Amino acid sequence: MTALLTDRVAVVTGAGRGIGRAIAELFVTEGARVVINDLDAGPAEEARAACEAIREGAAVTSIGSVTDPAYTDALMARAVEAFGGLDVLVCNAGLTRDRMAHKMSDDEWRSVIDVNLSGTFHCIRSAAPHLRDVAKRELEEHGEVLKVRKVVTFYSTAAIRGNPGQINYTAAKMGNVGIARTVAQEWAPFRICVNAVAPGFIETRMTAEKSAGAPMGIPAAMREAALARIPFGRYGAPEDVARVVLFLASPLSDYVTGQEINVSGGLQIP
Repeated sequence: MTALLTDRVAVVTGAGRGIGRAIAELFVTEGARVVINDLDAGPAEEARAACEAIREGAAVTSIGSVTDPAYTDALMARAVEAFGGLDVLVCNAGLTRDRMAHKMSDDEWRSVIDVNLSGTFHCIRSAAPHLRDVAKRELEEHGEVLKVRKVVTFYSTAAIRGNPGQINYTAAKMGNVGIARTVAQEWAPFRICVNAVAPGFIETRMTAEKSAGAPMGIPAAMREAALARIPFGRYGAPEDVARVVLFLASPLSDYVTGQEINVSGGLQIP
């Protein structure tokens, strides 16, 4: 049976660790060639090596911040240079800088908005020449789009219900829903599907038990309270999210666009 992403080229941001790495490895397993973006070269290289162990020649790295629009232009160009094109964009890069709203600094606000929201916008705009414009040329030259292309953005169940201490994160993540819905409509004539995924409580370094002074993590009491609300009785794994992203990146979802999917183990959200 043909793999779901055979002959597809994907860019996955924030793919050195956690959910992004799980997506990159699953994509390679399903036949894709992947550009692994991360801010840190060490984890990116580890993710590349893991992908190469699955299939030689299937992954390259690109180190830089999605907050820089010049860099995101170069990131998309890296896919074209390495693999000849771009078919799938996964905007996974994110970070947290938690603090109660009345105590949050401007830097804590901006850093999270810049990565989680502006970073998604930069990536989509930078991908447009390789997704939208290519599809438009196909329509003009062939009368039809030759390949359905995909964009997946990330929001969060925390953003849907609200989460104390995360006004910056929840604002940015709900903004990504608006991005997905809008670009889905703008790019629908070119058969580019744009959808959003909301992970619930997934075990990553962002949700690990927080130690004193650490910029990321969640206090133990909050972790326990979150687990009590999950009907499946366990935290999610990065692979749980990766499988849903695979569906949205594959031909199985070629008639799905402008939608949001929660990956939360049945967590009830108001």
